[in-house]
Amino acid sequence: MRAKVLIIDDEPHAREGIRIRLGEFPEVNIVGECSSGKEAVQTIIQLKPDIVFLDIQMPEMNGFEVLQNLTQDCMPVVIFVTAYDEYALKAFEHHALDYLLKPVNEERFRETLKYALTEVTHRSLEVYSNKLKSVVNEYLKVLDKEPEVEQVDYVSSKNVLSRLMIKTKDQISIISVDEIDWIESAGDYVYIHSDRKKYLIRETLTSLEQKMDAQKFVRIHRSSIVNIDKIKSMRQNEHGDFDVYLNDGTKLKLSRTYRVNFQKAIGSQL
Repeated sequence: MRAKVLIIDDEPHAREGIRIRLGEFPEVNIVGECSSGKEAVQTIIQLKPDIVFLDIQMPEMNGFEVLQNLTQDCMPVVIFVTAYDEYALKAFEHHALDYLLKPVNEERFRETLKYALTEVTHRSLEVYSNKLKSVVNEYLKVLDKEPEVEQVDYVSSKNVLSRLMIKTKDQISIISVDEIDWIESAGDYVYIHSDRKKYLIRETLTSLEQKMDAQKFVRIHRSSIVNIDKIKSMRQNEHGDFDVYLNDGTKLKLSRTYRVNFQKAIGSQL
C-alpha cells in the first residue's frame, strides 16, 4: 500500500518542486497540497496523511503552529522544509528529526523520504508525537516567529549567458536569452517562459540569476525573474505594491524586497 503524502507550503513553486521529485517514487501517493497553515490543519485531520512535507515559514500560521493544532491520533511523519534557520536545525538535530534545506539537494531528498517511509512503518505514535512537541516547544522559546526578509544586491557581471540549451525527451532546444520573457522558480527547478512556451530545467532560480545579465534580467520576487525588455506596463495595486504586465499579457508581482534593484535596473524611481 502506498504512503499518503501531503505537501504544505505557501509558495506554489516550492510545492511544485517537491511534487516533481515525488513523481519518481511509485511507493508514495500525493493526496493533496496546502498553501496555508489553517488549510493544512483541516486537511491533515480530514485526510490523515502518512507523511507531510511541512514548510516552517508561512504567514498567519507557521509550520510549528500547525503541529500545535494537531492531536496525537492524526499526527503524520513530518519532513520539515525550510531555508537556513540555525535554531530550527539545532532543534531537529537534537531530537533526531529529519529536514530539508531550501534549495533541496536531490540525494538528501531521497535519503529523507526513505527515512520517512521507514518511520511510517515502525514508529510509536505516542513517542513520535511527543518528539514533535518537544521540537516545537524548544524552537518557539528562542525564535522570533517573523522570518527575516532576504535582501538582494544589484550585481552586474561580464560573464553572462547568451543562450540556454534545454534538453527534453525528444530534442534539444537552444534559445537565446533575448527570447526569454520571464523565469519562474519551481523549487530546485525553474520554468523558462519564452514566446508562450514553457521549458523546465533543473537549476535553482538563484543559481540561474547569477549567470544572467543583471541589467536586463531582474529578480522582482523570490519566485520570479523578468526580462525588463518584455515589460509592457506596470500598475500599482490596492496594497501599494506593483503588478508588472508583460507584452504577452502575463501578470507578475513586484515584491517590495526587490523594488530597489528593479528601480536601479530601469533607471527610474517608482
